Amino acid sequence: MNRFLWAALLSLSPFAAMAEDGFATGDLGLVVERATGSLLVLDRSDRAAVGRIEGLGDLSHASMTYSPDERFAYVFGRDGGLTKVDMIARQVVARTIQAGNSIGGAISDDGALVAVSNYTPGGVKVFDADTLALVADIPAQGKTIGLADLPGRRFAWAVWDTGHAFVGDFSGPEPVITDLGKVGENPFDAVVTDDAHTYLIGLFGEKGVSAVDLWDTDPKPRKFLENYGKTEDDMPVYKMPHLQGWAFAQGQFVLPAVGQHELLWVDRDTLEESGRTPVHGQPVFIIAQPASPYVWVNFATPLNDVVQVVDSRTHEVVQTLTPGKAILHMEFAPRGAEAWISSRDDNAILVYDTRTYAQKARIEAQSPSGIFFTARAHQPGL
Repeated sequence: MNRFLWAALLSLSPFAAMAEDGFATGDLGLVVERATGSLLVLDRSDRAAVGRIEGLGDLSHASMTYSPDERFAYVFGRDGGLTKVDMIARQVVARTIQAGNSIGGAISDDGALVAVSNYTPGGVKVFDADTLALVADIPAQGKTIGLADLPGRRFAWAVWDTGHAFVGDFSGPEPVITDLGKVGENPFDAVVTDDAHTYLIGLFGEKGVSAVDLWDTDPKPRKFLENYGKTEDDMPVYKMPHLQGWAFAQGQFVLPAVGQHELLWVDRDTLEESGRTPVHGQPVFIIAQPASPYVWVNFATPLNDVVQVVDSRTHEVVQTLTPGKAILHMEFAPRGAEAWISSRDDNAILVYDTRTYAQKARIEAQSPSGIFFTARAHQPGL
């Protein structure tokens, strides 16, 4: 097509105004400002804050996910609030208090449904992603944790009180809920691997982790790491690890040793332990740096002013950083060039070059915690 004709047609498009005004979402992200119930809007290319969205309630333990087109963020607040945020208009467009105490959520692979896992009352609620109208209410006999999306409009979750895990299929006119059986005592969080093959469930009431092969026609839980830490005294657990930060690198799972100052390395195929790494404190998030063999780790209070970088090939710490006080979260640029780190007590987001470990930028924020870039819209399990 003649380039001048193409330009003329484009000028008539409803998207032309957005293009002229620079409205695109690929470089954007949101930071949870936990003390003020607000979100800070980030521009990753400019390494700058470009706006703030307020009125999201209790964000003291908040997470979020994005629509497939990156236009909308769905924010899951501690007060049971489910909030839909428009990334272009930079405002709240819908909000519902769907429970008394919620712990996280997920969006279906086609972007049509948003699910929320709840502590009070327990169970999972599923909503229409466009309107936030309730689609399904799945009760549970206790607190639901580890909610994750699966292919085919499905979700997986576990229940702290009963120790059971479930898969819910919402692709038909009525939900189909499958009980995967007892996975262990007090599952505290869970994550789906990046290939949606395995559902990993951390156990707090006993030693070990459970794995469920989601590709199996009759998936059943399989325990591993049942013997770690049995010969040592556990330290007090100051903050529960977040399993959505579990890393997958070099054909291994990298897991936090609950109650210990170490990382556990497990062969992804055999589920056999392949090594341990002594680290600075009790790991909270262990996040794989994209396009590299490295994982980055932050720690629970009172040792939460440090981030360590570990080589998955040698299981050795290769770098120790002290970005600031109360390091709560880390997020990588999609291709791994930068690490963005939140320092709650310094009221700042710090940006680091992942090759040189030099600090490239500092962005002021109000008690920041979670950092979520829109690239998450294209990653299963996030």
